[in-house]
Amino acid sequence: MRQSPFRDVLSALTTPFAADGTVDHTRLALHARAQLEQGCSGVIPLGSLGEGAALDEDEKRAVLRTIVDVAGTRPVLPGIGATSTRAAVRLAEDAAELGCRGLMVLPPYLHRGPVRETAAHVAAVLRATALPCMLYNNPAAYGADFVPEVIVELAQAHENLVAVKESSGDVRRVTALQALRGDRLAVLVGLDDLLLEGVAAGASGWVAGLVNAFPREAVALYDHARAGHAAAAQALYHWFLPLLRLDTLPEFVQLIKLVQHVVGGADERVRPPRLPVQGALRDHALAIVEQALAQRPEVLP
Repeated sequence: MRQSPFRDVLSALTTPFAADGTVDHTRLALHARAQLEQGCSGVIPLGSLGEGAALDEDEKRAVLRTIVDVAGTRPVLPGIGATSTRAAVRLAEDAAELGCRGLMVLPPYLHRGPVRETAAHVAAVLRATALPCMLYNNPAAYGADFVPEVIVELAQAHENLVAVKESSGDVRRVTALQALRGDRLAVLVGLDDLLLEGVAAGASGWVAGLVNAFPREAVALYDHARAGHAAAAQALYHWFLPLLRLDTLPEFVQLIKLVQHVVGGADERVRPPRLPVQGALRDHALAIVEQALAQRPEVLP
């Protein structure tokens, strides 16, 4: 059986923009390659952090072409999100044609209907592809909460649903899913500041945000957690947590891009209606980065 691509550290890839507001494909290629070379098992473009909702369909296809070209045999697992089921199905079909190895299926943008409608949307995407898929459960962001029982029903009906990115913030969801269908569904931590708790509960992967700026530290933290190196994991987690908690704020896209800018020189441009953070929030984030860099632990490549 082919190994699932939904495992270990997956980078929720940011999308760089040029000064004119277009996608900067040169920087995108460099960044995706660097994430993979520094230990990520795969990359997830077009997700929430990738500003997928702000990209049009042609831009999404172009982003996937760029990343697939540099990824080689390593999995590109795009977020499949759209305002309509029809558009989401079309994007799923395009992603497979472009060489992606799996899909992260999101609830529909904007729509806040009952769970039967969001489940039907997801089911339509699953039927449209033979690729392995991961359901993205983030009730705070998308207004739809896929409880374990609903996820299991979807997995029973669709063999290609093989994983869940769990971002509810309730670590009990990990054990609940395992109790129901632990042999069928991999559970990945979807919040940066829940990594140790999620792995302790049995999660087998991490869809990470701050990995965009600190890939070595993120991969090392996950590896220590999975290997049961409690002391090393706790020490690195203690250092990392102030940064990881930036991923939980409403301005997480702007904040993570700001960290990338400070650490690696990447531009912090975001696509409107988002704007770079200012004022007290910016000062707070910069202070966290400054302290983290001053106390940065030595992590071997």
